[in-house]
Amino acid sequence: MKKLYRSNVDKRLCGVCGGLAEYFELDSTIIRLLWVIFTFCGGAGLLAYLIAALIVPNQPG
Repeated sequence: MKKLYRSNVDKRLCGVCGGLAEYFELDSTIIRLLWVIFTFCGGAGLLAYLIAALIVPNQPG
């Protein structure tokens, strides 16, 4: 069973994009580019990132 965690290895700010990339088995650069696009299209990406950084737990270990 897969669980969503913030990445400890592939992180730039809080590890949210790295964790999503690990969860969906994608390259983290793709997730980061999508997040930047959502941020510039109305600012929803920034709010979503902050919420995810608060809600998604750190990767154990």
